[in-house]
Amino acid sequence: MIRIEDIIEKVQHNRPGADTEMIRRAYLFSALHHRGQMRASGEPYLVHPLEVSDILADMRLDEVSVSTGLLHDVVEDTLVDLKTIKEYFGDEVALLVDGLTKIANISDLPKEKQQAENVRKMVLAMITDVRVVLIKLADRLHNMRTMQFLKPEKRERISQETLDIYAPIAHRLGMGKIRGELEDLAFQNLYPDEYRRLARQVDARRPELEANLEKIKSTIAEKLRENDIPFIAIEGRVKRLYSLWKKLKKQKIRIEQVYDLIAARVITPNDKKYCYLTMSVIHDVWTPVPERFKDWIGIPRDNLYRSLHTSVIGENGQPFEVQIRTEEMHHIAEEGVAAHWRYKEKKLGAAEEEENLDELRKTVERLLLPLVEDSDRASDSEDFVESLKLDLYPKDVYTFTPQGKVIQLPRGATPIDFAYTIHSDIGDSCTGAKVNGRIVPLRSELHNGDVVEILTTKDSKPSGDWLNFVQTARARSRIRHWISQEQRRESIELGRKMLEKEAERFRLTVKKFLNNEAEIKRIANDYGLSRPDDLFASVGYGKTLPRNVIAKHLGAEKFKELDPEGKKETRLKSAVKAARKFIGMPDDAIVVNGVDNLLITRAKCCNPLRGEEIVGYISLDKGIVVHNKRCKNMSYLMVNKDRIVEVSWAKTTDGHIQAVQLLATTENRTGMLAGITNAIAEIKTGIRDARANVSRDDTGLIEVTVEVHDKKHLDRVISAIEQVPGVLAVERVNS
Repeated sequence: MIRIEDIIEKVQHNRPGADTEMIRRAYLFSALHHRGQMRASGEPYLVHPLEVSDILADMRLDEVSVSTGLLHDVVEDTLVDLKTIKEYFGDEVALLVDGLTKIANISDLPKEKQQAENVRKMVLAMITDVRVVLIKLADRLHNMRTMQFLKPEKRERISQETLDIYAPIAHRLGMGKIRGELEDLAFQNLYPDEYRRLARQVDARRPELEANLEKIKSTIAEKLRENDIPFIAIEGRVKRLYSLWKKLKKQKIRIEQVYDLIAARVITPNDKKYCYLTMSVIHDVWTPVPERFKDWIGIPRDNLYRSLHTSVIGENGQPFEVQIRTEEMHHIAEEGVAAHWRYKEKKLGAAEEEENLDELRKTVERLLLPLVEDSDRASDSEDFVESLKLDLYPKDVYTFTPQGKVIQLPRGATPIDFAYTIHSDIGDSCTGAKVNGRIVPLRSELHNGDVVEILTTKDSKPSGDWLNFVQTARARSRIRHWISQEQRRESIELGRKMLEKEAERFRLTVKKFLNNEAEIKRIANDYGLSRPDDLFASVGYGKTLPRNVIAKHLGAEKFKELDPEGKKETRLKSAVKAARKFIGMPDDAIVVNGVDNLLITRAKCCNPLRGEEIVGYISLDKGIVVHNKRCKNMSYLMVNKDRIVEVSWAKTTDGHIQAVQLLATTENRTGMLAGITNAIAEIKTGIRDARANVSRDDTGLIEVTVEVHDKKHLDRVISAIEQVPGVLAVERVNS
């Protein structure tokens, strides 16, 4: 176990004059209150806060951060409250601990919503003080390093959250070193088979790759000395496994085709002219690859990253990448905003330190404020987290307003994204766009250097179709908010008309019934709704049946007496049962909470399998349509949240078989189709159809339709296909 004195020694080295007594007191306080608690590994719980603090000390953070690392779990996991922390350690530490403490008393919420609420709290807190997220990243990093002691389902959940939220936040803050380790650890836990297979491929090539790197490094050093260009260090690296896996999967290529599988890095003195001189030498020695040069010094990334990247062709046609940056740029690339705590030999004075922290606050606000500025418009925490995921990814397209202002956007961004980035009102009233002086469709993809002019009209409104192509969280949030408000208004009006019609069928006085606000509110409360308009909207969306509202108003006996339908309900149940049988869905395969007597169908766009997380969407013409929660259409469906119903798989099953289509990308050689079908047959899985084609890039494309029982069965099939020599990638194909 790491010693507290080792941590204090690091802090004293990095920050001479730091209040190390606070760190000692925090250690004793944490040891006292975590006494007797154990981790899943069987170690004393105190090991975790010590390791977190050690990571923070390595980041060169201040004594307040290191002390908070020791205390970050005491409020959440012991009987200590924030008031006690404040009394013992002051306001600063108490605020940081509060930002890191999960929200209590929300155990009645689903686990996904609890996670979303806690992420939202942390992100909002880190705007005030970035140290909140730096400590949280250290906490998550140590937890990821010790994941092997947790249950598989918990490992998967935490690893997915790490990939979705924490690694991208580290990227947004420019912390490349921590981001890389988080991604690789999450990859190892989420896709262990693919991780091991890729690791074996890289390890088999590693001696050759490292020998090439040594030769490249020595050549660069020799040529720089010949040209009297100074350098501090020349490093080499093999591409990280997660990053390599993503590239292979996305581009469907072989490992030999990856341009940046190996990379050299030249670190120069702190003058950018040496970076450009070094690049000219590199291009003299090796042939550069067209369109593979990136100048992140001239136009820095929005996460502070600055560097020159160029890809060249080495001996025997082996491509490799060279990164060139100054020493200062290198520290920022590795540590991001944490590099602001890097102190020189001589400690900064109080005024200089305050100026440095002011600059840091402005930097963090610029990096993180876009993540939360629309959070007040998000209808709930899950909306917030989805928007957060969208906006965390790197912004690589640099466009310009007609006045010359640079607007940074994600890849694939459109004029609509551009408009909402300038101002929400401009996005709402957008009717067209000019790119480089020419009118273009609103779904056109923007590129680096485009000059964009947005055309607006006063009465224009957002369109639901925009959700199919916008890329930024701000645009998506604003469009969804407007559509939601508009559809709610229409649904209230429709719901009232439907209730009027139903009341007439029961021979009720319509105006007397619907204008009785107290009675309508009572019925709304019975459905868990707070206002009459909520009840009308629920009826209009199709979530609440009008006859059920009448039943609550009349009472059971009176309703039965006046019911004009008689026994039609029994016939309806029989019809639904027959329809389920006709479409091949076993009776009661999916349980719907809160809605009765509606036809249930599986969405063709995602074809959900037993075992996958699912959600129901009320369609007025198709009953309840069940989607996979990861369906590509979910973001559009979630605009109408009142039509979403909770659904779950029934506990029992009758062995229902479902057809699923898979697409395997393979090497173009004979025997691939036979190899794949044999692999499927070996695990006793039926094949309905199989066919092979060749793509334009000379890779094989094999489509196979298999019969599976559930998601676990499908995973076994995919794994079996992936093991076939020559298979590059396997993906599920939906309609």
